[in-house]
Amino acid sequence: MNLFANLFTSSIGRKFLMALTGFVLTGFAFGHLVGNLQIFGEPDHINGYAHFLQSLGPVLWLVRLALLAAAGIHIWAAVVLTLESKCARGSADYGVHRWLEAAWASRYMRMSGLVVLAFIVYHLLHFTVGLVGTEYYKGSLAAVTLGHDVREFGFPLAAKGTEVHDVYSMIFIGFSHPLVAGFYILATGLLAVHLLHGMESLFQTLGLRNAKWSCCLRKAVAALCLLYFLGNLAIPGAIATGLLKPAPGTTAATVLAAKAAAR
Repeated sequence: MNLFANLFTSSIGRKFLMALTGFVLTGFAFGHLVGNLQIFGEPDHINGYAHFLQSLGPVLWLVRLALLAAAGIHIWAAVVLTLESKCARGSADYGVHRWLEAAWASRYMRMSGLVVLAFIVYHLLHFTVGLVGTEYYKGSLAAVTLGHDVREFGFPLAAKGTEVHDVYSMIFIGFSHPLVAGFYILATGLLAVHLLHGMESLFQTLGLRNAKWSCCLRKAVAALCLLYFLGNLAIPGAIATGLLKPAPGTTAATVLAAKAAAR
């Protein structure tokens, strides 16, 4: 019991909680990206994938609650550790900020964290709850029927003839607005910067980083974060610029054609 309490009452415990929750949230971020990249495939695939997630029912809500708890603990630990750091420094005014030894990503950790938090809230209101931006995809929320069975690595996700939400059209129409696409690109870019420092700190906090391979770790983390950003850039960027066209016959194709004709 004392060990569990120390996680919340000691600086070391809070750093461990930040590392642990950061690991969970990082895994979700990459998994979420892999799922979203299915927008480059046929409509049935991403619609069937989304239907499979929704069909998990209580399990999906348990995952959502666990992610919300992880995000809450991560933010709480970050705020408390920041306040502790300020109190430890006191009111001393340092004439020169010694940033030379700090990774540039770490300097903007708090700012990127705040923007990422705002992005998460907007993303939930946009695509999950549908309280903002719905004027761009109102018609795409109607159910569509899958034309064939949907499988992922041989695992069945949804059967032919199943009525599912038209997630394909929702994403296309949502990202057809340049301001929405631009905000997503900016936010995911800052999230990549946040991960760049956070993933390195995670290894250090868990004692898995040493002088022998810290340089290789930094390069591996940087490459992974770059791939993450490029993956997130590809989706809204390709849609907003018209490089990726909606499949013929979909709601997205109809709505975007009507918007183009009205210009």
